[in-house]
Amino acid sequence: MNTFSLNGVKGRRELKHEMTKMDCYLLRKKLKHFMNADPYAKRDGTYLIRSVYFDNLDNKVLQQKKEGFYNRDKFRVRLYDYHFEFLNLEKKSKRNNLTFKQKCRITADEYEQVRSGDIAWMKNDSRQLIQDLYYQMMLFQLKPMTVVDYEREAFVYPYGNVRVTFDSSIKTSIRNNDVLNPHLAMVDTNPDIVILEVKYDEFLPDVIRRLLQIGDRQVGTYSKYQISRMYG
Repeated sequence: MNTFSLNGVKGRRELKHEMTKMDCYLLRKKLKHFMNADPYAKRDGTYLIRSVYFDNLDNKVLQQKKEGFYNRDKFRVRLYDYHFEFLNLEKKSKRNNLTFKQKCRITADEYEQVRSGDIAWMKNDSRQLIQDLYYQMMLFQLKPMTVVDYEREAFVYPYGNVRVTFDSSIKTSIRNNDVLNPHLAMVDTNPDIVILEVKYDEFLPDVIRRLLQIGDRQVGTYSKYQISRMYG
């Protein structure tokens, strides 16, 4: 492994800010003149994300996030716009201030097996990420913990491979892991919070850097999983 890759995945820089809806409105208007909307978004420029995050009874993943560990991993199963037939298992890793994301397809039946504790099949699965999760579940008793829903609006800029996202309407299932249930009861977190995320490769172009200077925002380590766990 070199400094900028992990299992063949290139590392990216990632900055996060908590902002008000007014700041979000002002920044969005500026970005639209320089950046393109995410081509996979709906007509209104947004899409819905639902994820179920893995943790254990000691809250290992949550505590590592709170304490700012430089090297940590987080597993989740994610779907978009409530398309329950299309699921991804994702592993998001932090190494020396770089973010690495690996993912693979997982079926609804496979997730239900994982959810019920039937994981022996994962040990010799052809997908390396499935095997990685198996060993983490065996070593640390990870299991699907909490479902998080939110709405995302994203903008992209080719130079520096920049991606700017606004995540709002963050909801939590508290400790229900039934991610495939379209009627799952969700609880609102703070409706006034918008999480701004800025992701890029080796450099952040000056034009984008200047556009992002709005209000008194400070760089933070805000996590939607962490926010959701404040409620249970």
